[in-house]
Amino acid sequence: MLLIAGLGNPGAAFARNRHNIGFMAVDEIARRWNFGPMRAKFQGLASEGAIQTPGGPVKALLLKPQTFYNESGRAVGEALKFYKIDPADLVVFYDEIDLAPGRFRMKAGGGAAGNNGVRSITAQVGPYFRRARMGTGHPGDKDLVHGHVLSDFHKADKQWLEPLIEACAEALPILAAGDDEKYQTEVMRLAPADKLDPRKAARGE
Repeated sequence: MLLIAGLGNPGAAFARNRHNIGFMAVDEIARRWNFGPMRAKFQGLASEGAIQTPGGPVKALLLKPQTFYNESGRAVGEALKFYKIDPADLVVFYDEIDLAPGRFRMKAGGGAAGNNGVRSITAQVGPYFRRARMGTGHPGDKDLVHGHVLSDFHKADKQWLEPLIEACAEALPILAAGDDEKYQTEVMRLAPADKLDPRKAARGE
């Protein structure tokens, strides 16, 4: 079984925040692949389903932790242990300020790079999980990061935001088959975005 977690903060006030792009991706995956309704489980909202791949269906659990972003590891760790899922079969979708808006990168293992949600998950399950990093750009000053990630996407962001989220869902069979590099390439083919300096791109420079 594959565990696909999206990071974000619970509640309507945070729904359109940059920090909630992981939730948005999971919601689109659930819609695209006809997962059942989200139900309260594992300190989060969870839904089981299957992703059709050339090698056959792959069972998956979608998870949106409701513990708030910085404590995401509590929900993810609980689900992982319950299903006895190997961390290598955990994929976490989240916002990446060090990528320009619309850019997408897969990464396996490594550090948290200042992301407290990733740090929380690492503390629970170790670092050897797969990260689906969705670029949201950097405000240009570390003192502005908190306000940046907790602010809503602008209307102009819709031109790259929706295609990126839809591409992450559409290309999912490649991810479910275990080919992260090919998945990254396909997401960027479906939703191309310029490779810009994330500190300038977020400010529209």
